[in-house]
Amino acid sequence: MRHSIDVAGSLLATLNQQGRGIRIGSAGRQPAELLELYDMEGCPFCRVVREALTDLDLDAMIYPCPKAGDRYRPLVEKLGGKQQFPFLMDPNTDTALYESGDIIDHLYATYGSDPAPPAWLVKSLYTLSSAGTSALRLGQGTRALENHPAEQPLELYSFEGSPFARIVRELMTELEIPYVLRQSGRDQARDWVLPPMRQRLFPDYEPSQRNRRALLQRTGDVAIPYLIDPNTGTELYDSERITDYLLNTYAD
Repeated sequence: MRHSIDVAGSLLATLNQQGRGIRIGSAGRQPAELLELYDMEGCPFCRVVREALTDLDLDAMIYPCPKAGDRYRPLVEKLGGKQQFPFLMDPNTDTALYESGDIIDHLYATYGSDPAPPAWLVKSLYTLSSAGTSALRLGQGTRALENHPAEQPLELYSFEGSPFARIVRELMTELEIPYVLRQSGRDQARDWVLPPMRQRLFPDYEPSQRNRRALLQRTGDVAIPYLIDPNTGTELYDSERITDYLLNTYAD
């Protein structure tokens, strides 16, 4: 019951994002090396950057930096001079940036096929609705829980607007678990059909998005989120199973 209530709240948060962070729309070239994003899931400024990552179909190495976290926050201060989030490091261009608007401009200019959204749109409407999404989530994904570290980063197939993946990302932030975000946004009509119904209606379903294709090849199915933990050899679909696993494995 608690998980169902959490999903309902996360779905409201997705609706509040007004369609952003779901569809791939401006993908251009892929970076040779993974982008590195230091952020926290519940931060509205971080969210607009992650929405851009989905729109651009960009994977990233995520280093969660929740409040009271001590794993990556000090590293951000060492790298950039202050604990402010989001913080992007792009090893492909030797770029390090703090401000969400500057990060978004860099991502679209470097990897996008379309121009970045106007600065006024990001700073006003995007950030305002993102703040509303954070309010709906009641602080989830912002404060650290007692935890012990994962020796190797995990992998998460996700896209920003997924209400089920959001719940997983919030917990991974709170547990300070680093992970490779495998961007899995939608880019064709069949991607929008729920997996059980899609299997019945479209048994010949072939995703066109690169990570969805990889997921189908790996598991024979495509559903978001999907977690891979190389530390234990565990691979899981279903947000409730994933969050139970993360708590049992990494929470103190």
